[in-house]
Formats: sequence, structure tokens, C-alpha cells
Amino acid sequence: MKLTRRYRFAASHRLDVPALSPEENRRLFGKCNNPYGHGHDYVLDITVEGAPDDSGQIVNRREMDLLVGEKILERLDHRDLNKDVPELERVPPTTENLASAIRGMLEKAWTLPARLVRVRISETERNIFELEA
Repeated sequence: MKLTRRYRFAASHRLDVPALSPEENRRLFGKCNNPYGHGHDYVLDITVEGAPDDSGQIVNRREMDLLVGEKILERLDHRDLNKDVPELERVPPTTENLASAIRGMLEKAWTLPARLVRVRISETERNIFELEA
């Protein structure tokens, strides 16, 4: 059985690859290369899988919320992804890289009995990224 919990956070970023010229970055990332950055209201879905325990749940939702809150939301909400998130220091903070960073942060801290199976993050209504854990 699978359970998906939805979380929300706001963060800013600037898409830029230092090895590229300013013109190449503007061509590659368009308005997302704005020198002042820009923000998104992200929607994060975390999916877990497991068998229900004696309580009838595959995971204690409060424990899951506390883990995601501490390891992800507190570190990302209202932050500059370029400057405030060590996992994104060496890569452009695209939502693809953000999904990978979130998965890594969760896997490192995962103590829940249900297995982490998916990280899904919506940057906009049109840009949604899924990563199997």
C-alpha cells in the first residue's frame, strides 16, 4: 500500500552555470537567469510504501510530518536555494536537482518503517518532477 503526503514551501533561486558565459546562461535559462533571482511556491509530494501495522497505518503520519518538516521544510522554506542549501552549492538549483537533494536529505535521515518510494515536486502548474527513491 502507498501513502502520499503533500507539503508546501516557498523558495527562491537563480539558474546559472558559472562555466557558461552570461549570454549562454540567458539563452539556456531565460528569465530564470535573472541576476536577482525569482521565487516559487513549491508543492512537494512524498510517497511511502508498506504494509499496515496493528494500528492500520503504513506510517505514523505525525512522525512523517515531523521528519519532513525538520529535514526538508525548515531547511528550504523561504530560503535562497543558491546560497542556503549546501546540497545545491555545486549544481544549478533546478527543480530536477532540488528533487535529488530532497531525496538524499530524506534517505540520510529516514527512520520510518514505511519505505520512501517517490519524491514529486511541482515548481509551477506546468513543471512537475518525479523521482523514484
